[in-house]
Amino acid sequence: MSGRTVTTKPRPTTFLDAPRLSDDLGLELVLACETFQITGSFKFRAAWSLAANVPNPHVIAASSGNFGQALALACKLFGKRSTIVMPANSARVKIDAVRTNGGTVDLVDTTKTPRAERVAALADADPEAYVASAYDDRWVIEGNATLGDEVCQRDPRPEVIVVPVGGGGLASGIVSAVRAAGLAGSVAVVGAEPALANDAARSLREGRIVANESEPQTMADGARTLSVGEQNWALLRDGLETIVEVPEERIVEALRRYFVQANLKVEPTGALALGAILANPERFSGRRTCCVISGGNVDPAVYARLLVD
Repeated sequence: MSGRTVTTKPRPTTFLDAPRLSDDLGLELVLACETFQITGSFKFRAAWSLAANVPNPHVIAASSGNFGQALALACKLFGKRSTIVMPANSARVKIDAVRTNGGTVDLVDTTKTPRAERVAALADADPEAYVASAYDDRWVIEGNATLGDEVCQRDPRPEVIVVPVGGGGLASGIVSAVRAAGLAGSVAVVGAEPALANDAARSLREGRIVANESEPQTMADGARTLSVGEQNWALLRDGLETIVEVPEERIVEALRRYFVQANLKVEPTGALALGAILANPERFSGRRTCCVISGGNVDPAVYARLLVD
């Protein structure tokens, strides 16, 4: 760890009971809200863990926004530089946040240049840099596991944890925490993935990593990954009960329900867990369920349109 004294650390998650949603859905629901985490999403846990543990002075990563802004701030706190490769169509609020937090933004047209290709080029130009995956990284998984630790310590403990799946960093962190707590037999972990980006669900069915042919254009931009990571897959293939594929209309419905019935602003990726319940209610009926809300960073214009259209 850097010798620099750092006082800003990830906040404990905010847990909220959701009586209106619980009554409406016929289950006992608690919300794990990382919308109030530093930088507005769970990604600060992962970014802080990574920046605290890697010795390199420069960190390069690809991100649609949440990991990028979290990593930019974490690197700034530990006196490191960061370069974040982002799709040109990333949410403006996330691009601005990376820059505000001290990171350098490198925008790419992902229809022409894959983010991984651009990251590799930047890494070739700076051999001292650490190339960080937003999900397929030991320190990222360990950082995300701290959220799982908090969920496992809840009283009463949930019977099922529903968690968004993109590259698998958050879900594998939750699975890791459940295993470490010795609860793998009593607490189920269910993934929630956009139906338009269902590589993880297909991977689970086929027993091997299956990749999307191109970056999926789901509204849940945090899940626009080509495939789950190798380290994530090692945990997810045996640690998930299932993955529910969530149609876009259920993501919108979940986002609206959070706003109306729980007074929460949630980004589309953050709405995936509730979207999974709406898409497959019989799986969760009667089960004490924790919905992980991964973040709340969304462009105001996009959010307004999703609420009223």
